[in-house]
Amino acid sequence: MASVPISPSYLLFFFLLLSPAFSLQQASKSRKERAGSGEAGSSGGGGESSLAAAVVPQLDCSGRWIHIRRLPARFNLDLLTNCSEYDLFYDFCPYLSNHGLGPKTHNRSHSWYRTDPFLLELIFHRRMLEYPCLTQDPNQAAAVYLPYYAAIDSLRYLYGPEVNNSMDHGLELFEFLQENDGWIWGRNSGSDHFLVLARPAWDFSQPPDLDPPIWGTSFLELPEFYNLTALVVEERLWPWQEQAIPYLTSFHPPNAELLDSWINRVEASRRTTLMLFAGGGGVSAQPNIRRSIRNECENTSDTFESNGVCDIVDCANGKCEHDPILYMRPMLQSTFCLQPPGDTPTRRSTFDAIIAGCIPVFFEDQSARTQYRWHLPEEAYGEFAVHIPKEDVVYNGMKILDVLMGISRARVRRMRQKVIELIPRVVYRKHGSSSSVGWKGQKDALDIAIDGALEKIRSRIKGEEAEVGVEDLSSM
Repeated sequence: MASVPISPSYLLFFFLLLSPAFSLQQASKSRKERAGSGEAGSSGGGGESSLAAAVVPQLDCSGRWIHIRRLPARFNLDLLTNCSEYDLFYDFCPYLSNHGLGPKTHNRSHSWYRTDPFLLELIFHRRMLEYPCLTQDPNQAAAVYLPYYAAIDSLRYLYGPEVNNSMDHGLELFEFLQENDGWIWGRNSGSDHFLVLARPAWDFSQPPDLDPPIWGTSFLELPEFYNLTALVVEERLWPWQEQAIPYLTSFHPPNAELLDSWINRVEASRRTTLMLFAGGGGVSAQPNIRRSIRNECENTSDTFESNGVCDIVDCANGKCEHDPILYMRPMLQSTFCLQPPGDTPTRRSTFDAIIAGCIPVFFEDQSARTQYRWHLPEEAYGEFAVHIPKEDVVYNGMKILDVLMGISRARVRRMRQKVIELIPRVVYRKHGSSSSVGWKGQKDALDIAIDGALEKIRSRIKGEEAEVGVEDLSSM
């Protein structure tokens, strides 16, 4: 796709949308519409365990007010002008349209876009402007959102001229927060602040004093940001401040009717293929889970006369990245979707599969079980997913086909139903459609992420206050 230049008028439109006055006006309008119509709104309570999409009770902003820090454009919108700047990274200019959702897959589409998962920060920012409990008063806020496009800014350290200064990533932001209304950050040392990172946490975890530098930046390793809550697409196991939220998919329904229509299609879809792998890799000579999957799939095709046992959608070299048509139809026709780890444990494909009603098969706990606890309840993991240790497949001769064929049809039906119940929880609905009206009170991935962030911050601050109380008592 040809590069699309970012025009000044396009950026001006974004500036208008992202101004605090606009966002508060929209929030006020949303609250008035709900009050007039009697519709329910957004509510509290992060970390829900129900598999079904949560229903939002009547709007109550107590303990839910969020203040959006107004950052200079160099921390967000100006970064979009560099969308084709780095030769070693792909040109993402074409996917900035529709406020980051990207172009529609076809002109008549209302829900499907060629979305770039790298633009989660932009889409999250746009949706935060519609959050119904925004406040201009930081003292009233339970949390402070930083609209900083950290993943996009990281490109200059990963692929650009500042590759040798990656340990400085984030210092300019911290300096701004200290020098401009520094008391907002200082009152809780940043414990009430949160932001979104559209790359795995590993990409921001280079030790600052490492010489020579390795891959990544040091953003999450800077002591200045130790108290910050970071919503990432893949978390590490140990840092308390990181929490994984779903990758962006290409499905963004604006209303409940289109969501329900898709779910009806998923439920009615004929599953003619037992297992599917959509991805790349697995062609090296070294033993690995992707190679084992490809070998088993090829051998299965030779053994079974009929088709429908195993299918592979080759997504090597990013060919599926912006074209959901390539993999969504095969997923709709498959019972199980294999989710082997790649460079890191997690995959966007996990959420594509859930949207298609395809039961995910994981080979590492870090691929989902220990990652997306807010959105994919860990205690119900076995009800919607299959786990096969990759070591058993790669080194011990276990056949994936044997495991999956050993699952009864009744259990498969139950698991698929649980997967379908998860769909609203992993979808980022289109901007301009509030949950209370457009989605009839159902929470989407962003709603659940905000709930979780508020609860995480609340618990963190409460813990700090308790520690201070203990210290005061011990000094008496």
